Amino acid sequence: MLVLPTHLTASARRVAAAAVDRGLDVVQCEARDVLDATAPGTAPRHLHAPPSYVDPAAGPLGVAPLEAPADWLATLPVDLTRRAIRCVPIREAHALRVPVFVKSPNDKSIPARVYADGTRLPGPDAVDPATLVLVSDVVAYVSEVRLHVLDGEVHAASQYAQDGRPHLEPATGEVLRYARDLLAAVATTIPSAIVVDVGTDPDGGWSVIEANAAWASGCYASDPQRVLDVVLRSAGPAEALATSDRAFVRPAPGR
Repeated sequence: MLVLPTHLTASARRVAAAAVDRGLDVVQCEARDVLDATAPGTAPRHLHAPPSYVDPAAGPLGVAPLEAPADWLATLPVDLTRRAIRCVPIREAHALRVPVFVKSPNDKSIPARVYADGTRLPGPDAVDPATLVLVSDVVAYVSEVRLHVLDGEVHAASQYAQDGRPHLEPATGEVLRYARDLLAAVATTIPSAIVVDVGTDPDGGWSVIEANAAWASGCYASDPQRVLDVVLRSAGPAEALATSDRAFVRPAPGR
């Protein structure tokens, strides 16, 4: 069974249609209603939804949503990121007085964009000062590609931007060769199902942009059936969780 919110993006509709074609039960409901909506039957539950939905729904459904560690991007060597990145409490970021790119590690609570300086970030009246954010140098990407990763290999891939503008087409060739080497280098640091975005800078070098939870990520021009494979693993029954994935389960709210 694949559980989704009542309002779907175009990408989520493609994934839901792929699930129907595969014979899965697809249920759309409000997060507060997941137990009632999924009560009939004993099919394993999976989620495809944003963090604001998954956080209240995962526990009642017995789902273990996987994600990269909050500081994952900041722990990568510079030869993989081609920029300086830190994971710090937002109170430290408030003190910055230069333009920086700032984002939340695993959700969208802090909008991902370039801030003129730290004073432009949400203040302590809006965000807990201990909230972690990723702070990086500002980089302009020429090409941006989404990799849906399953068991350490690219399972689906799609370009989604060119020169900062939307540009959708299947990814092939050079990026897949780069991704193979990248995933071999980071295999033990990510869950078995994850999304990794990569891109080229004006010098033509490939680097890691960020990691995203597959259960909350769009598929762009990728085959939705292959994306569904990754989604199902990324947010499936906790009782079926592989030992190697236990360290990557998203903490329950308040923990």
